[in-house]
Amino acid sequence: MSTKTTSIIRIGALLGAATLALSACGGSDSDGGDEDGPITIGVSLPLTGDFAEPGKGVQRGYEAWAADVNEAGGLLGRKVELKILDDQSNADRVVADYESLIAQDEVDLVFGPFSTRLVVPAARVADEYGMLFVEPAGAAPEVFEQGFDNLFYAAPAVANDHYNYLAEWIVALPEDQRPKTAAYAAMDDPFAMGTAYGLKEKMEAAGIETVVDEKYPPNTTDFSSIAAKIESSNADMVVGGTQYQDAVNLIVALQQLDYQPKLAAFSTAPTNPEFPEAIGDKTEGILSPTGYTEKADVPTNKEFVESYTKRNGTAPGEDEANAYTTGQVVAAAVEAVGCAEQGDCQQELIDWLRDNEVDTVVGPLTWDDAGRPEGAHMIQQYVNGEIQIVLPEDVKEADIIYPKPAW
Repeated sequence: MSTKTTSIIRIGALLGAATLALSACGGSDSDGGDEDGPITIGVSLPLTGDFAEPGKGVQRGYEAWAADVNEAGGLLGRKVELKILDDQSNADRVVADYESLIAQDEVDLVFGPFSTRLVVPAARVADEYGMLFVEPAGAAPEVFEQGFDNLFYAAPAVANDHYNYLAEWIVALPEDQRPKTAAYAAMDDPFAMGTAYGLKEKMEAAGIETVVDEKYPPNTTDFSSIAAKIESSNADMVVGGTQYQDAVNLIVALQQLDYQPKLAAFSTAPTNPEFPEAIGDKTEGILSPTGYTEKADVPTNKEFVESYTKRNGTAPGEDEANAYTTGQVVAAAVEAVGCAEQGDCQQELIDWLRDNEVDTVVGPLTWDDAGRPEGAHMIQQYVNGEIQIVLPEDVKEADIIYPKPAW
């Protein structure tokens, strides 16, 4: 951006020099109190309810970040402590949680929850208290239309742009190979609909006919009727605007009807490590957008993957990485500004992020005035049983499979 400075905070280097920051902020000379105590960070996450599966992934990412920071000496020479509450995937509960964390517990900082449905009300509370609000999983357009000047999305792209590379690839296919018809099924959730309908808009503009367009409530478990409509349409491609369990249930229902599309894409769910087993290990050819790969050659990612895998026994996924990125973004601002508490410090943190680029495990991030990241998502696909990046060409790990093999 032309208005941004060129400074880049490499958080690994900052954390390695955390002890130097202690004397700079005067913490070692204090008589005690907050500057000698931990930096507390309040978080509300959907650990139960509709968004529990990805919510737990975000929790693991936050905890991995806190552990790595503390092993490196903390922020401003102080340990960080996470105070995590369960909002039960409920918007009213998330509001109460952030009210409690900020006003009663007086946490120094807050991190965002999972899901646009929870991010918007949570961000509104943080905005009322003048708190910096960096969030890992609220990418729907409406998040950035609320007028929040304290919000930053810690991922490469917003929901409507998640499938941009796939759309470009489909449009570039020879006309006789291009899908002619498409079926869309999306959870009634701003993020899920944003991903599916962002692709739908581009496909329709390219002349690909929409033959099924179904929207379903978040608590839907029986997908037999939606699957029957898709199977009956014999659509060339199926796109799911999904979280996790809904994608699993929809795919299983489609499998049972022996519906075999040429292309199948589902948002979020395929990145989950439990996904292959959940759909009977019939993943070959399934596509999904992603803002992260554990193989990415970007600053701090190798260290993140190694430390996370050592603690958890598996490599991190996208939810974990976006949560870790949230921590990196906030930490970069804290180290640069030299403070972490409620009050005037929060606006300093916000202003710093508006004007600077931050290196993270998902790559370098900058934001526009509404908090939208200014990057793009990659496209991944299960190839030979392993999920791999297939688009864009310059970072692909495997060639895209098309048409999709039978599941």
